[in-house]
Amino acid sequence: MNEEQTTSLEQNGLKAEQAKVSKKRASAVSLGAVIRWAVLFILFLLITNPGLIPFLPASARESVRGTWQRVFGDVGKIADTFVLNWATVFQVVAIILMMTLLTALLRFIVQHIHAKKPKTKSFLSLLNSGLSYLSAIIGFFWCLSALGVNLTAILASVGVLALIIGFGAQSLVEDLVTGLFLVFEDEFNVGDIIEVGGFRGTVESIGIRVTCLRDLGGNVKIINNSDLRNILNRSSQASWASTTVSVAYGTDIDELEKKLAAFLPQIRQKHSDVFLEDPKFSGVQELADSGVVLKFGAAVDEKDIYAAPRILNRELLAFFDEAGVQIPFPQVVVRRPEE
Repeated sequence: MNEEQTTSLEQNGLKAEQAKVSKKRASAVSLGAVIRWAVLFILFLLITNPGLIPFLPASARESVRGTWQRVFGDVGKIADTFVLNWATVFQVVAIILMMTLLTALLRFIVQHIHAKKPKTKSFLSLLNSGLSYLSAIIGFFWCLSALGVNLTAILASVGVLALIIGFGAQSLVEDLVTGLFLVFEDEFNVGDIIEVGGFRGTVESIGIRVTCLRDLGGNVKIINNSDLRNILNRSSQASWASTTVSVAYGTDIDELEKKLAAFLPQIRQKHSDVFLEDPKFSGVQELADSGVVLKFGAAVDEKDIYAAPRILNRELLAFFDEAGVQIPFPQVVVRRPEE
């Protein structure tokens, strides 16, 4: 196993460990959010319905009810809109649990679909993100229906609601629309390497609102879909990796070119997982102070744009040593004055 393979394995292990930590944090955050919302819901029920508090004296219950009525109006009128009893509370809890279970099941199925095409991966990533939003909307209206709310009147006001959302959540709508266009116009897909605003990274997911990029250091940048402008997709075609090597001025360039023509194809044979074609000798790049600068390059995938020059440098160094070609380096000559 060479140095490049070892480095790749270490990076893959680091990414896997980071993914595990991220999942644990996400689970902890989700559980904490559920607990917080449950506590708030229970407190709301107890404040609006003091009769649900078993240990509270009757006088205290009346005091709480009177305070609530003075601030927010007659609490008893809630019954005209909501059918709030233990049966409806049970229905709401059952709906929430069922929608949560159904969403988790659907996301599990989507995440375990092995898509071969990049566009399919992007569509599945968008679908995985959208399931949570769709489930929340369906569950919300279902819970209102269970509580006895007249959904017909609500749906009749969708035009007004849409107008409010258009002004109040303009960026959210823009993120949603941009995310859909990104997938269906095939500008980039999950797994592509893109550059946005000077940040270069691999597309890990395309969601309803945001897109996640991961750079070579494992850093994840979360970008709103509406902020994805002037995108440079580096995976849309093969990239060109290049390097330069200096040789001494006394080197026979014609003879060296013949040897390089026979040697360069061997680099691709040895590293076929990196180079898409045989490396090329581009010619004399510069006549520098201490040597003749030669330029080499090869077509590679964007993910190997940094690894390829390192491989070229190593292989060329070994070749020049074997061929007896001198690679010059700066030298300082110190002369001592004669005594």
